[in-house]
Order: sequence, then structure tokens, then C-alpha cells
Amino acid sequence: MRSLKGREVVRALELAGFTIVRTSASHHIMKRAGQEGTVSVPVHAGKDVKTGTLASVIRQSGLTKEQFWAFVENI
Repeated sequence: MRSLKGREVVRALELAGFTIVRTSASHHIMKRAGQEGTVSVPVHAGKDVKTGTLASVIRQSGLTKEQFWAFVENI
């Protein structure tokens, strides 16, 4: 799994229809209209999102890994 910065994860989720509803310290809380729950993305300057955390973000989003990586390719 390729490493990504938190900002890249946020941009990919925005392409998938998510919007930032609030920030909590260094985390962006995102939500997609018509979908329950939120996705918390850590955005730490200059640091990559850890592999397990990225897998959790993808799972929280309700996207498949393939769908998520397709959005990453369009950044």
C-alpha cells in the first residue's frame, strides 16, 4: 500500500463526495451526504498516514480499496 499524506487522503475523499464538516485538533472530520457516520482523517504536517490508519479511513468511508485508490490517482 502506497503511503499518503493526510492532505492527499482528504483530497481523495473530497473527490468521492465527502466534505469537511469540522476539524478537531489535527484531524479533519468528513461526511458524505446521504451516508451515516463520519470519517476522521489525521492531517499532520509533513507526515504520512500510517498503513493501519489508512485502512481504517477507507473502511470508515464505505469505499472499497479499489474505489479509494481510483480517486487517489485523480488527485
